[in-house]
This record gives sequence, C-alpha cells and structure tokens, in this order.
Amino acid sequence: MNILVINCGSSSLKYQLIRSETEEVIAKGLCERIGMEGSMITHQPAGGEKVTTESPMPDHTEAIRLVLDRLLDKEVGVIGSLSEIGAVGHRIVHGGEHFAGSVVIDDDVIKAIEECNDLAPLHNPANLIGINACKANMPGVKMVAVFDTAFHQTMPKKAYMYALPYEYYEKYKVRRYGFHGTSHDYVSDRAAALLGKKREDLKIIVCHLGNGASVSAVKEGRSIDTSMGLTPLEGLIMGTRSGDIDPAIISFIAAKEGIDAEKVIGICNKKSGVLGLSGGVSSDFRDLDAAGNDGNQLAIDALETYAYRVAKYIGSYMVAMGGCDVIAFTAGVGENNSKMRAAICEYLEFLGVEIDADKNALRGEETVISKPGNKITVVVVPTNEELAIARETLRLVE
Repeated sequence: MNILVINCGSSSLKYQLIRSETEEVIAKGLCERIGMEGSMITHQPAGGEKVTTESPMPDHTEAIRLVLDRLLDKEVGVIGSLSEIGAVGHRIVHGGEHFAGSVVIDDDVIKAIEECNDLAPLHNPANLIGINACKANMPGVKMVAVFDTAFHQTMPKKAYMYALPYEYYEKYKVRRYGFHGTSHDYVSDRAAALLGKKREDLKIIVCHLGNGASVSAVKEGRSIDTSMGLTPLEGLIMGTRSGDIDPAIISFIAAKEGIDAEKVIGICNKKSGVLGLSGGVSSDFRDLDAAGNDGNQLAIDALETYAYRVAKYIGSYMVAMGGCDVIAFTAGVGENNSKMRAAICEYLEFLGVEIDADKNALRGEETVISKPGNKITVVVVPTNEELAIARETLRLVE
C-alpha cells in the first residue's frame, strides 16, 4: 500500500509517499511560504533530482492540489492515478486531552481537533485544511490523524499540572501537553533497539534538538515528563523561541515598549531563542558556530546558554525517573552538531559520561557516541516522523 504522509505547518507543507511493504520513500517534497509572496514547491522522486517550482499558494488547499499534481506529473510523478494512494496520514500538532493515540479520521475527530484550535492557532487550522483538501481530492480514501501530543498523555498529573487556580484546568484545560511526541516515541524505540534491549526495560532521555526543541523522560516505554507545555513555547531555548521565562516578563516588556501582551508573545515565539540571544546573528546553529569561530561573543554566549539549559533538563529528568540508562540526541541539531552534543555531555562528566570524539564526529548516523563502560549510554538516532506516521496509518487502516 502507498501511504501519503502530510505534515502541514503554519506556512509550509512537507509530504512523503511511502510504500508500506518496504517502507521505501517513493517521493517527497516541501511546499514553502504558503500564503506569502514567492511560494514554491520542491519535489523529489526516489532516485531523482529535486525539482523546485515557484507557484502561487494562497492557502494549504492549493498546496495539497500542487502536491497531488506533482505525484501524478508525467515527468517527475511516481503514480499513474490517485487510486494508487491507499491511505493518508496527517500530523496533527495538538490533540488536547481528547487523544492518547492515533485515530482514523471521521467527523467527530475533526470536531475534536477544531476544539483544540485555540491551543495551537498556527498549526491546527492548517492541519484541518490539509485533511479537508485531501478529502475533497481523494474521496473515500481512509485518513489517520497522528498527534504530536498523544505520546505525552501518559504523563502523571504531578508532571502536567500548572500551579494555577484549578478552575483554569477545569474550564480551559490549561496544563502541560508536550509536543514532538511522534519523534520522542520513534527515537526512544530506536534507541532501545540499537542497544538490543526493550524500551520497557530502560530509562531514556530523548533530546529532540532542532529549530524547535524539547526533552522527554521515557520510563518503561512511557513518557512521564516533557519540556514543552500548553504550547510549544515552554521549555528549552530554541531557534527563535524563548523557552522558559518568568511570566512577569510579558507584562513588563509590554508596559516598557507600549505594546500588548500578544505582541510580546510573538516576540517570544519569533525573535527570541538563540536568534535573540546572539543579537540577531541567526537561528541557524551553523551560522552561530561560524560567528563564534570568528570571535562573536554573543554567538558564543548563545550556544553556551543553550547547552546549559539542555543539560539542566537532562539532570532534572534523571531525578524524575530515578536514574537514566540512555540519552538519545535527535533532530537537526541533535543529529548533526557534534560540538553541541559534546558541550551538553560535558556537564554530565561527573556521572561518568564520556564521549568518544571520533564517533561523535559522525553526522546524521544512528550510533553510540559514548565510550564503552559508561553507566549511561549516549546515542544519536535520526528521527523519522514521516515513517512513524506511515506506520501508525497502516496499523489503523489495515
């Protein structure tokens, strides 16, 4: 069965067509700048070159139409008709407390996703547009929703509750939900397999470090805590997101700058993180490394602060789990930035964690990077959220 995986962001859409029998990626691509000038689609068939085309995409409905056109295209397409797509798996950012796992999409599911729009206003509406566009273009094809928040629904109440008046939880479900759940689930499972062990027998800390970043504590195969909260803004310092800050800062800056709280939240989401800490150098860690090598002190400070914050979360999750067997690094920074991995693990040397410099120098490979004999094993596991979504889709539609 061919499974189309759709991952709609606020202004982007990633897709993969995966053959379930072999888990081979038949084609993949990216729609960028949806709803903006200069929107484009990049499509790549398996074994072929990337083809980038500028094309107006006023909304995600048009983006879905362009994706299907590319898959059917006589020159770069990989299928002869839409009937060759057996199912569609959709990444949904926020499922609130409605969903503790993936589900086949029906009207009730769509309604429940809509009810979470206020919790993820940039993403859930886009996710719903992707669902409706696929329904319109592929009537009768089964679709599955895979939720970023579902894996973390196993957190105990002591981990997900905020110390606010309880009525806000009762009325508005204000609590920690966590995100990147599909990645944390996949990576913790692969980390255990890499060591030849069962995930249920291990205490694993997953560090999903990319432009968005989060850490999770996975004990006996279940997420018991994670760094992101009601929204993806809480937790680690990220590319452009502030992560944890004193909430009073919001009203303080609003008063000083003469702006409203919503605008300050926008600054926390889009102009903060390592971008803000570096004085605007970049949110890309490659640029920050280059600037640091050139002596830019703000870039150096940003990277050091980032490593410190990640290490603090790792330490706190060791306490939460009563120890740790495995630390897994994943996502863009986690998989490819050996310098950052080393900087984080340097804080853990008192626990006997030692990194093998040669193994740590590898980029994007599934490997153990700690030295033999370490009580805590450190691994790098490339995440594959699209494959995880495809597997979940196949499981539910077969």
